[in-house]
Amino acid sequence: MRIDKNAQKNMDELIERNQIEGKVPTLLLHACCAPCSSYVLEYLSEFFHIILLYYNPNITFPDEYGYRLNEVERLINEQPHKYPIELVKGEYNPDVFLSAVKGLEDEPEGGERCAVCFELRLREASEYCKKLGADYFTTTLTISPLKNADRINEIGEKVAEEYGVKYLPSDFKKKNGYKRSIELSKEYNLYRQNYCGCVFSRKDIDKT
Repeated sequence: MRIDKNAQKNMDELIERNQIEGKVPTLLLHACCAPCSSYVLEYLSEFFHIILLYYNPNITFPDEYGYRLNEVERLINEQPHKYPIELVKGEYNPDVFLSAVKGLEDEPEGGERCAVCFELRLREASEYCKKLGADYFTTTLTISPLKNADRINEIGEKVAEEYGVKYLPSDFKKKNGYKRSIELSKEYNLYRQNYCGCVFSRKDIDKT
């Protein structure tokens, strides 16, 4: 399995080739929240027909899940895009996440529990990519400076091979992507959560 260590550079090169050839591929984009989606949509909606998948069973509390989903919907409606964004709402069942990470409850943030969470969401994205016939899939997760883009891309390429679809490696924090997401969050008055979403990350915040 090839692990792309120059993800953002290679994505830019792919976009340039598509532009030269006059292609506008379809991209299944997994979104974790509105702030992370803000820059990614601003950047990618110029070059792709985007199907945005909101699938995050790691968000333990239903009220929090619904609020983040509403913010994603609001962002899509208020932010200008060259091509329309189609929103797909994945099934919300936090028990799926809790079952997947059983035995990893005491892992630190950024450890193996998070890797299992990434795979859970990327696997669902790859299934939707195949079902909807998208040319590629990727995720907004790599925009976070707290998340390991190489690990996320490794998982994405692994599940893409399993499902026979194409994963688009990324590192959206590059080229000031994370900084731009903060600017856009302020511009659209987006809710910026202070924890990833699961009960375990929330406990870490409550301790501080």
